Amino acid sequence: MNLTIVIPNYNGGKYLHACIDSILQQIDYFEELIIIDNNSSDNSIDIIQSYAQNYPEIKIIQNDTNRGFSKAVNQGIRETNSPYILLLNNDIELEKDFIKTLLSCIQRDEKIFSVQGKMLQYHNRTLIDDAGDEYNLLGWAYKRGDGKAKNEYCKTEEIFSTCAGAAIYRKTILDQIGYFDEKFFAYMEDIDIGYRARIHGYINMYCPEAIVYHIGSATTGSKYNDFKVTLAARNNIYVSYKNMPIIQLIINTPFLIIGTLIKWLFFKTKGLGKTYTLGLKEGIKTLNNIEKISFKCKNFWQYIKIEGLLIKNTFTYLIHRIIKK
Repeated sequence: MNLTIVIPNYNGGKYLHACIDSILQQIDYFEELIIIDNNSSDNSIDIIQSYAQNYPEIKIIQNDTNRGFSKAVNQGIRETNSPYILLLNNDIELEKDFIKTLLSCIQRDEKIFSVQGKMLQYHNRTLIDDAGDEYNLLGWAYKRGDGKAKNEYCKTEEIFSTCAGAAIYRKTILDQIGYFDEKFFAYMEDIDIGYRARIHGYINMYCPEAIVYHIGSATTGSKYNDFKVTLAARNNIYVSYKNMPIIQLIINTPFLIIGTLIKWLFFKTKGLGKTYTLGLKEGIKTLNNIEKISFKCKNFWQYIKIEGLLIKNTFTYLIHRIIKK
């Protein structure tokens, strides 16, 4: 079916059986499954090799260090000429026809860069984990539908970006706009690439008929921890700096500062205020390592559309929070 699945793995041995078994049930819809192991110290390699012995579609790439999510998935993408790339986390389980449904959705329009399905919580399958990623004027990336009932968010629609934990991408567009930014290492790299695609006039879609179950933060161990908070804080700085032209960045800076202060207060209540601050400082100090997207006049209206969407997402998010309270 001209589709390659790419899975980065780091010490995910206890999740791999459920993940790979659910994939192999849909073997008619992909050409190869590439698993990139980031120097796991558990039994991951043994598990992957046991499957590879019986399924020639499975290929293993072993790294000698933990190269992070972005670099690992890029390794997999470079290994294939398939027109479609399905990225999956190792802590997921696919529902029947997941691959077929995503493939059908992305093929509807050549302007579609990526498509995400409905991610349900692995341990409570009546609740949503992620129904598409959004990004707003405050510099906040967030999951739509997090914790909502699974029968909500049932409309196929455009979203700001897709969660790379379970999303399909069009490789011709990846080749045009560039792969995942390896400077991010992990976290926010999917927001960045979705943002980049929008600048070039492409769109990202949510397809609720494609169901996947997701544990979440399985590799890092918890929702909030020093490693994750530091990277997310740093990469938040990267996303806005990299993708916004200077004039847009100047206009949005007051809102980005407000958003950063609110997040700092939030993480301070979690005992992670210093960690978040360190991440911000690292982001500012290392901005020279980030390749900023060059402004092109042909993309002017795309920037206008994105700014409007950032404003809309800010109001939508705040209204939902007020209603929730």
